Amino acid sequence: MRHAMLAASILASLALAAPIAQAQDAATRLAQDAIIVDTHIDAPGILMDTWADLGVEAKDREFDHPKSRAGGLDVAFMSIYTSPKQDADGSAWHVANQMIDGVQALVQRHPDKFAILTSPRDVQRLLAGGRVLLPLGMENGAPLGGTLANVQFFFDRGVRYITLAHSANNRIADSSYALQKQWNGLSPFGREVVREMNRVGIMVDVSHLGDASAKEAIALSTVPVIASHSAFRHFTPDFERNISDDIARAVAARGGVVQIPFGTAFIDPASAADTQAHFRAINDFNKRNAELKAAGKPEQDRAAIDKAWDDAHPPRASTLAQVLDQIDYGVKLLGIDHVGIGSDFDGVDGDLPPELKTVADFPHLVAGLQQRGHSDADIRKLLGGNLLRAWTAIEDGAAK
Repeated sequence: MRHAMLAASILASLALAAPIAQAQDAATRLAQDAIIVDTHIDAPGILMDTWADLGVEAKDREFDHPKSRAGGLDVAFMSIYTSPKQDADGSAWHVANQMIDGVQALVQRHPDKFAILTSPRDVQRLLAGGRVLLPLGMENGAPLGGTLANVQFFFDRGVRYITLAHSANNRIADSSYALQKQWNGLSPFGREVVREMNRVGIMVDVSHLGDASAKEAIALSTVPVIASHSAFRHFTPDFERNISDDIARAVAARGGVVQIPFGTAFIDPASAADTQAHFRAINDFNKRNAELKAAGKPEQDRAAIDKAWDDAHPPRASTLAQVLDQIDYGVKLLGIDHVGIGSDFDGVDGDLPPELKTVADFPHLVAGLQQRGHSDADIRKLLGGNLLRAWTAIEDGAAK
């Protein structure tokens, strides 16, 4: 009797495992066949700090060629990120050019594995042979300095979107993280920048912007705009870094796309609250140091402040279900044509759902979308079709 029960249990387990395996196989096939576009991967910044050859497996990186091929990733926007500090000390232009040089060197080292992508019309041609395509997205408009001609300069270097600001107000726009806004919209120079981006064909990216700056950029642009890596504020109240429903609707109304990140800090409410509090603490720290400096007293050590914060706020967990919730909410709010993915791989210190730890894990996302009832045609739109459509419209607008 015992052996019969054991045999029945094994058979039941096998019967359950078969549909799961079949579902995962179906997801993997779709991930490999669809064009997957991820609009935000921070590989260039990591390369600047600690070099690795991304043409072969790099165990300490979330993006490399073997992982991309395993996960079906086709188009990986390389983030050309510069910090507010680099903006303040005048080095942002140099750092941005060094990062672009680094991406170009990677392509030159592995022309059979990578290619720079500057137009959505070149995707199918350049993918031949299993290449991963690397368009450039500039995170923070700081490298423009105050020179409008730098918009054309960076277009010529391959940049195809610019996130107008990052974690501090700059010459162009206000940051969502800044407690005191400088412009309450775009600066006069920022308005010129948006017009020039429209003219040359660089996508206007409203991720990271304060609400008033995002609204003005969307209203001013004559072509669609994108949010390259913005989760929905619906899940994280009072976290301005995530996009509000009304701003997301404005993006969609102009034909744009909201790209969903995977980082725990964006998709988990408690982590988002921690992130917001951290930026407030940094703001307080900067004010105290300014007061100490003015008084001729020793300034506080930023590294010690950061360590104390990290010790008091250990990383929290997030799940694939939370990413799927974001996508489902976006589809319900905006329609299937206005949602995509901008993971933030290599940019969030590994604070990601366990099912989405590297670019090799896109089949897990696809399987989750299939299980939630999305058709394969709709999943193709979410994975990259929507972004390529918007990018094509922006390119067409520049041609006119």
